[in-house]
Amino acid sequence: MQDLFSLKGRCALITGGSRGIGRMIAEGFLAHGARVYISARKAAACDKAADELSALGPCMSLPADVSTTEGIQALATAFSAYESALDILVNNAGAAWGAPFVEFPESGWDKVVDLNLKAPFFLTQALHGHLCKAGKNQVAKVINIASIDGVSVNPQETYSYAASKAGLIHLTRRMALRLAKDNIAVSAIAPGAFASDMNKDARDHADVVSARIPAGRIGTTEDMAGAAIYLASRAGDYVMGSTLVVDGGVTHARG
Repeated sequence: MQDLFSLKGRCALITGGSRGIGRMIAEGFLAHGARVYISARKAAACDKAADELSALGPCMSLPADVSTTEGIQALATAFSAYESALDILVNNAGAAWGAPFVEFPESGWDKVVDLNLKAPFFLTQALHGHLCKAGKNQVAKVINIASIDGVSVNPQETYSYAASKAGLIHLTRRMALRLAKDNIAVSAIAPGAFASDMNKDARDHADVVSARIPAGRIGTTEDMAGAAIYLASRAGDYVMGSTLVVDGGVTHARG
């Protein structure tokens, strides 16, 4: 029981790990003993974040653009140069797009759906062998980062974002059923308001946003790290196909 939430000796790859929610998760994993690889599209930012995070534990930068199948394969190949097995994959890289219904562009659909929904599937597929190898010793984990906008309706006109996150939640269920036989547990987190470049309102107007949250505040690094550590550790081994909502009660308030 004392080691229930330990990640000591485990290896994790986090996409979109240089900032925002991905970085929060990386900090938590490192603090609990994992060695962490972070990926991001911008190489300089990814390298800088990995260097900073290395103060907490072993952290390596693997820049890649996972919005394309070529970028996904490049990331899998780069990871393979360092590790033959992968204990924890966090599919966090994401994008958003907002525009009125009558003006919503195809580019805003394709960019968001490719990164938010397509990439988690094909990156997991590309790293399936690594996850299976880890699964021979203990339950390997895939954690998809969804959103409460895939659970309940946000009044903002972010059509492709909401659809992609709802799709990711259902994809998590489907993948969980298939990968369970390989001793890989697939689950998801649906975050609410956390300060990030994607959620500028929470970052720049925390007081205003907090007024709409039953908990009375936006999420912290500890809130996100705690949820991810639970799912990634032995404590979350029996969670398969479920989505953990971490939003301070917003989803219920919307209803």
